[in-house]
Amino acid sequence: MHLLNLGILAHVDAGKTSLTERLLHSAGVIDEIGSVDAGNTQTDSLALERQRGITIQSAVVSFALDDVTVNLIDTPGHPDFIAEVERVLGVLDGAVLVVSAVEGVQPQTRVLMRTLQRLRIPTLVFVNKIDRRGARSDAVLRAVAERLTAAVVPMGTADGLGTRDARFVPGLAPSALDVLADHDDELLTAYIEDAVSYDDLRAALADQTRQALVHPVYFGSAITGAGVEALIGGIRELLPAADGDVEGPASGTVFKVARGPAGEKVAYARMFSGTLRTRDRIPFGAPGETGGTGDSRAEGRITAISVFDQGTDIRDDQVTAGRIARLWGLSDIRIGDAIGEPRKAYGHYFAPPTLETIVAPAGGTDRRALHRALTRLAEQDPLIDLRHDEVRRETFVSLYGEVQKEVIQATLADEFGLDVTFHETTPLCIERPVGSGAAVEFNKKDGNPFLATVGLRVDPAPVGSGVGFRLEVELGSMPYAFFKAVEDTVRETLGQGLHGWQVPDCTVTMTHSGYSPRQSHAHQGFDKSMSSTGYDFRGLTPLVLIEALRRAGTQVHEPMHRFRIEAPTDTLAALLPVLARLRAVPQTTQTRGDSCSLEGAVPVAHVHELEQQLPGLTRGEGELESAFDHYAPAARGTEPERRRTDLNPLNRREYLLNLTRRVGN
Repeated sequence: MHLLNLGILAHVDAGKTSLTERLLHSAGVIDEIGSVDAGNTQTDSLALERQRGITIQSAVVSFALDDVTVNLIDTPGHPDFIAEVERVLGVLDGAVLVVSAVEGVQPQTRVLMRTLQRLRIPTLVFVNKIDRRGARSDAVLRAVAERLTAAVVPMGTADGLGTRDARFVPGLAPSALDVLADHDDELLTAYIEDAVSYDDLRAALADQTRQALVHPVYFGSAITGAGVEALIGGIRELLPAADGDVEGPASGTVFKVARGPAGEKVAYARMFSGTLRTRDRIPFGAPGETGGTGDSRAEGRITAISVFDQGTDIRDDQVTAGRIARLWGLSDIRIGDAIGEPRKAYGHYFAPPTLETIVAPAGGTDRRALHRALTRLAEQDPLIDLRHDEVRRETFVSLYGEVQKEVIQATLADEFGLDVTFHETTPLCIERPVGSGAAVEFNKKDGNPFLATVGLRVDPAPVGSGVGFRLEVELGSMPYAFFKAVEDTVRETLGQGLHGWQVPDCTVTMTHSGYSPRQSHAHQGFDKSMSSTGYDFRGLTPLVLIEALRRAGTQVHEPMHRFRIEAPTDTLAALLPVLARLRAVPQTTQTRGDSCSLEGAVPVAHVHELEQQLPGLTRGEGELESAFDHYAPAARGTEPERRRTDLNPLNRREYLLNLTRRVGN
């Protein structure tokens, strides 16, 4: 028997949770199939999920398919909860991408498939809802080939579309040989010589599916069960088994953090190597950034382990390579942490949140309780990215969309008993350096109140490269803790650039360093009052870094969505002026008879207004797809400013005064 860690992914309402229920029923784990509408599915366990009928958090359930034990992870489909999907992708062996036979390929479907392909995760496509009125097969298959991937292999056809009698008729499509031969020279030669057997085809299909070169497509209905047995056969035969040496060094990745009944942290982890046992002391944490001063790792003792089996999780004294487990005892664990031997730094596969709002306590709500509750939510979703303005006593949260905001509000009310309101949602911009800049302050010179020398240079870095920290001084020139204090403070300070926005893509190089060692006096030992501490380096670094950034200069970039509009051709004349007013730039326009298709870019700030105006401009026939695509420079002179929540190193006097007050408190 082998293991398979399988993800179920889809655009919202395509039916992936219903498919999960059907798979559990087919495997004999549940006697009755739950309903999303009734709120009694196995994987939507949160009260809020049952109320809203959507998946908000990923959930794990295990079942056996003959000789394969499947750990199935049901993921959210709504784009506001894409961060949950991101954390799951790194622990999967394979995936099933669910597409609705009625709605077809939708915006989130495209985002998910692009990411699955980039990560080379073997993926089967299941076209669901063939029993629904309006179901299509050929048109959806063409859309999959045109908008998701050309390397599709239909595993059969759908019959009786749009009726309760709709069924899946297995049988490899004639096009399968052409698709498979594109990736296999030996198969191509046999094809030319007309010497390809059915067994050859099946072997090539399995091999290429496991390499994520081709994607088998099944049709069916999670509600009626049509096509599900064929899909199960594909899961069992075509997707790769989890690998990993159980005798190797312990190595795993945390993809979810929850809280137990007593408020204790529980980590969901996939083990890639070795064996983890209760009472083991194990290092964990995020590997250090490239070029930094080292990894930030902690250590903890595993107090309990549970593994997933037959629809539930059961206590065990160990978890081995390939398996998913829940771990107790690691109180400081975070999502994305590596357990044991680090494999690689945790990657981000989707765009970060592009919206921000202020969470305000309603009358009678305790601010400290709100802060604790939001911190607890940020443990489960680090991309919420809390910012606190201690002067105005306000808390900012990052968001993907309005639904996520509603869920946060409901969660605070239901789980923590806190009544909150939100300010208007605004776009989250970023800043990028436009040149290089350097600054230095020397110990005990020119009004430097800190016992430290810090010199920093800021240089632009490629888009998406993140913050790099480099040293042009000898690592042994002062205690390591001081270098670490500078690096940590650099990363924290870059959360708010010259205009208040995060600076995500730059390289910071430490060019000067120095400190005051403890001075020994006869009969008095060491004079601690005149020796440097980490406080000096943490205090001085923001002033030096912001000055270097000021000399480099920064440009504010606003988030942009890629949009696609399908509308009647005769509405184009009314649509284009509105797009221009919203600063949307159509880049391609295609006309096909009575309909036209526009693709282009639009600022995130205007997406909601475009959604609202489109029905009126197109007689209710317009369809809009949009998803984050890139950041673009904001117009000079109109660069948006973000309120600062730090001690304001842009103003030296104010910064030192605020720092003194903080230390005094």
